[in-house]
Amino acid sequence: MSVRTPARRTTAALAATALTALLLVGCGQDDDPSVAAPSTAPTSDAPPSATTAPTPTAAATPSAAASTPAVDRQITVTIANRRVDPPTGRITVGKGELVRITVTSDVSDELHVHGYDLGARLPAGTPGLVEFRADKTGLFEVETHETELVLFQLVVR
Repeated sequence: MSVRTPARRTTAALAATALTALLLVGCGQDDDPSVAAPSTAPTSDAPPSATTAPTPTAAATPSAAASTPAVDRQITVTIANRRVDPPTGRITVGKGELVRITVTSDVSDELHVHGYDLGARLPAGTPGLVEFRADKTGLFEVETHETELVLFQLVVR
């Protein structure tokens, strides 16, 4: 016969609460409008002698600071009738690459890149865009929140 003490019940309750909090944080939605805004890069309007602070998507080299950096990997996904095209799979990119993900859905939704905590609103029929520097290595799911579709798994090496 197992006897539960108040200390044991408290420990179990704390463990359950911590697990729930971790699960919610891992897939939390952000209503902040800045989440949906694509990252911006410096323009070439600055004179050659001007120095501009690098943005998160800009390379740290002086030549890239004066122009828009080229995207290293363009990933385009279309969702229609809950079908993902191209079909769900893994896409590998190199660490440090500039990645642009463009998603068009036939229903309004929200795009989310786990691990990078990036997202974009997806109005029905209108492409949503997320652009970022792949600076974290690992395996990251890219999904929609409302329809809960896994679009692909991003592998950064």
